[in-house]
Amino acid sequence: MLISFKVCVIGGGHAGCEAAAGAARTGARTVLLTQKLDTIGELSCNPSIGGVGKGTLVREVDALDGVCGRVTDMAGIQFHMLNLSRGAAVWGPRAQVDRKLYKQYMQDTLHKYPNLDIKAGSVHDLVFNHATSDAGTWGTVKGVRLDSGEIVHCSQVVICTGTFLSGEIHIGMKTYPAGRMNEAPSAGLSGSLRSAGFKLGRLQTGTPARLRASTINFADHRFEKQLGDFAPQPFSYINRSVDNAHNQVNCYKTFTTEATHQIVRENIHRSVHIQETKKGPRYCPSLEAKVKRFPQKSAHTVWLEPEGYDSDLIYPNGLSCSLPEDVQEQMYRSVPGLENVELVRPAYGVEYDHVDARELKSTLETKRIGGLFLAGQINGTHFSAAAQGIVAGINAGLAALSHPPLIVTRADGYVGVMIDDLIVKGAEEPYRMFTSRSEYRMTIRSDNADLRLTEKGRMVGAVTDARWSHFVGTREEIARMTDVLKSFALSPQGWEKCGFKIQRDGIMRSAFDLLRHPTVTPEQLIPIIPALAHVDPLILTRVHIDGRYDAHLKRQEADLRAFHDDEDLLLDPLTDYSSVEGLSLEVKERLARVRPANIGVAKRMEGMTPTSLISLLKHTKRETARMDALSASCAV
Repeated sequence: MLISFKVCVIGGGHAGCEAAAGAARTGARTVLLTQKLDTIGELSCNPSIGGVGKGTLVREVDALDGVCGRVTDMAGIQFHMLNLSRGAAVWGPRAQVDRKLYKQYMQDTLHKYPNLDIKAGSVHDLVFNHATSDAGTWGTVKGVRLDSGEIVHCSQVVICTGTFLSGEIHIGMKTYPAGRMNEAPSAGLSGSLRSAGFKLGRLQTGTPARLRASTINFADHRFEKQLGDFAPQPFSYINRSVDNAHNQVNCYKTFTTEATHQIVRENIHRSVHIQETKKGPRYCPSLEAKVKRFPQKSAHTVWLEPEGYDSDLIYPNGLSCSLPEDVQEQMYRSVPGLENVELVRPAYGVEYDHVDARELKSTLETKRIGGLFLAGQINGTHFSAAAQGIVAGINAGLAALSHPPLIVTRADGYVGVMIDDLIVKGAEEPYRMFTSRSEYRMTIRSDNADLRLTEKGRMVGAVTDARWSHFVGTREEIARMTDVLKSFALSPQGWEKCGFKIQRDGIMRSAFDLLRHPTVTPEQLIPIIPALAHVDPLILTRVHIDGRYDAHLKRQEADLRAFHDDEDLLLDPLTDYSSVEGLSLEVKERLARVRPANIGVAKRMEGMTPTSLISLLKHTKRETARMDALSASCAV
């Protein structure tokens, strides 16, 4: 039976859902293939969305008309803006979500998505075409073969297999193949990728046990209660509020003890996961790793997070481990407040295959195989799958329709920072996003992702009319209120009469200028600018943030111009770097392996010295001049 689509997305997790929806929005007929239909939208580990850095990624996915932000606004059961006491550049929107509701709303959204089909099937391997491959590529995709032998024909494939790619679960000294507890791994794809010449590595992650809530003493005086925000901020720019704002659950903070750590030390030799040489996540480590790495610490923080309204399960964030089951209960019961806790499901570690992300272009298409895109943990990342999924999916759809790609740079958003870091440096350990990874975090904040990305998405045809109409209205209202504030200017004496203390330097200042002062808010300006009283508070907040950062943004403009100049100087993907004079053998090898798309990417490569960069610039300019001269002679 012949089944044909433009794009095939493999996997129904965070990356797969966004990739499938993104490809479909471009107009390409898309199919989402997953082993089990009822696990689409399943939250494999933590029942939460967002956080510092990660929350900005979710906002950026939403700005590109993705689905996870809207689903979170419906399924969230506690919302919290992290780092709210600090500047907006490091704010981290985060939500605790109900697992069942999140999965339900995600499935409801995708099942009625235009241009998208969803089918159950386990992909065994990829089907390639070597006759149409371009120079420098191993081949092109022409479909996928299922375990049943059935072939799904397509021109673009997006692999979003998460931890399922040759996944293996570890509990104590026991190991068995699985991508998630009681779910089979995807084994055939690894062989297919190896046969194409990809270098696969192994990475590790893990998940804590699930605890029965009714066996926990939440009244324990040692617990610290965390409430949700009084006025939750939605993840999606098209929402003014979240569904469960007035029905938020509490989370509780506790901590490990010396007794906990001693149990770990005495049994760490019984964990195959911790003995392996593969790299686990540095910034979300297992308890065994924390005890080994920080022997001087007598306690580590643990957050007890509800899994849903009607669930009796608690997710103990911070207690991930892979100790034997007979030790886990003893270890968990050594934590204050958990003395009588019952483990519903044991903690475990998981090990899986990943591809060296330096094999990818900035579109997340592989350099080796045309039409093959990778997104999520297969690229060596941790907690950022949805953002990669939407970029890979949109670009797969655009490629299927022979349209220009969507390129998100470091200056455009954290999505661009992450992709650039991965394709330039690779990932020797699971990559996690932090605001500190960006040199432009003043401009790529969580509050302004729509102003940065929605128009880019619309230009390539990946943003719907409804989203675009809402965005245009928001952008116009922000611009209008900014103009109102900038047009109202007074002298220092004039502002003093209005109750504002300003340095008496004779300089006229606008109301917008006053927002730079940490003590001035738009609400304080309403008595002298009455029009502000009728403005949407969300718009006023955004204008306020722009005003606070205005001076910083002006200083960063020069850096952004220099960045774009470097990004605009393209490098020929077929360049023979061995012939470039002035480069060391090491730099030549790195350039040949990474094949940077432009001078900006080359500059950020490890081992690229200033002298090497000058040699590469001279070579590039000579080649560009030679090609321009050749083109001119041909035209004559």
